[in-house]
Amino acid sequence: MENLWNDNDAAQYANDARANGQPQALGLRVYTSRIIGKVADLVLHGGGNTSVKVTDADGTPIMHVKGSGWDLETIEAAGLPAVKLAPLHDARKGKKLSDPEMVALLRSNLLDPSAPNPSVEALLHAYLPFDFVDHTHSTAVLALANQDNSEDLMREIYGDRLAFLPYVMPGYDLSIAGADLFDRFPECEGLWLKNHGLFTFGDTARQSYDRMIDFVTDAENYLAARGITLPGPEKSDGTFDADLAGRIETGLRAGNSPFASSLGMDFRTGPSIRKYLTNDALDTIAVRGTATPDHVIRIKPFPLILNAGASAEDILAALDDYKTRYKAYFDRNAPNASEKKLMLDPWPRMILIKGLGLIGLGTNDKAASIAGDLGEQTARIINAAEEVGTFAPINEADLFDMEYWSLEQAKLQKK
Repeated sequence: MENLWNDNDAAQYANDARANGQPQALGLRVYTSRIIGKVADLVLHGGGNTSVKVTDADGTPIMHVKGSGWDLETIEAAGLPAVKLAPLHDARKGKKLSDPEMVALLRSNLLDPSAPNPSVEALLHAYLPFDFVDHTHSTAVLALANQDNSEDLMREIYGDRLAFLPYVMPGYDLSIAGADLFDRFPECEGLWLKNHGLFTFGDTARQSYDRMIDFVTDAENYLAARGITLPGPEKSDGTFDADLAGRIETGLRAGNSPFASSLGMDFRTGPSIRKYLTNDALDTIAVRGTATPDHVIRIKPFPLILNAGASAEDILAALDDYKTRYKAYFDRNAPNASEKKLMLDPWPRMILIKGLGLIGLGTNDKAASIAGDLGEQTARIINAAEEVGTFAPINEADLFDMEYWSLEQAKLQKK
C-alpha cells in the first residue's frame, strides 16, 4: 500500500486551516482523511471514519469526527463536526445507551447544532486516548478478517501491535467494547475488528496514518508471501451483451419493482470478477454475506445469480425466487429485533452472471455505480479469502441487524 503522505501538502493544509481561524490539527485531519479516502482499497463510498482531538478557544477539549454520510475523499472541515469530549466520557460511566440515546448525546454536545450527525463510531474515537484516530475497511485486511481463525492470523502477522476484537455491532456496543479492549492492551497501536476492518491511532496525523498504511501493507505482504494475488481495483474490460441486458432490464422493471420508473445498471467484468464467477462453489460462497457489514445497505445480504444464457422466463423466475428468499430472510430475523421492522423492498441490488460479469443495480446511475464498485471489491476479497482458507463473514442475524439498523438507514436518506 503506497504511503501518500507529502510534507508540503500537509503543511499547506495546516496553514490553510490556520488562515481560516481553525486549528492546524484540523487541517491535517482533513489532509490525511482525503489521502485515505482517495484509495479505494482502504475505503469506498462513505466507508471508514476519522477524528482529531483539540481544544477550543476557551480550553475546552473537543473532538472533530467524520460526519455520518460524508466521503473521506472529498471531506471538508464542515464534514468533521466538533463535539465536546467531557460529556461523552461521562456517558461511559453510565447506563447502556440505545441508538437514539447515543445520537441524542452526540447531537446535544455538538458545538454547532446544525452540524451533521457524528459518525456512529464517534464514541470509540472519543475513548481512545490519542489525538488522531483512523478507521478503514481495507481489501487486504478484510480478506483476513473474514476468516474463522482471524485472530490467529492477526497474531501471526502483527504480534502484539494490534488488539483483537470479535465482531460487535457498530455503534454504542462497538464503542464500549473497543474502548475496553484498548484499556486491557494500552500498548497496542491499533484494533483489528473481526469481519469489519482496522483502527489505528497516534499522537500526530502522520503517526496514525503511517500505522494504517504499514498495517495494511503487512496484510498485503502476508498474502503475497503465500502466493495469493490481490490486485488493486480493476476497470471493466468487457461489454454487456445487449440482448441479455434487455431481458434483465425487462424483468427488473416488471410488477411493483422499485426500478419501474428509474433503473441504473452498472455492468462490470475483469480478471478478478471472472475468477470469482467461475468458482464451482459460487452459489454457496456468494450468499454467505457481505465483506464488511455496512455494504449490506448498498447491495443487500445476497446477490441474484443468473446463467449467461438466461432467457426472459429464466430471469423472471429467478427474480421471483430472489424475492421469496429475501422475504424468508426477513421473516426469520424480524421477530428477533428489539423494535418492529418494516420490510424493505425485496429486489436485488447485485446480479452475478456466471462466468461473465456482475451488475450493480440502483434506482439511479450513481447508486448502481456504488453497487458495482462494492461488487468488484467483494470479488477480489472473496478470491483471496478462499485461498487463505474460507470466506466467513458475519452471520445472517448480524447482517439483518445491520441492514435494518436505523442509524445505517439514515446514511441512505442523507445520500
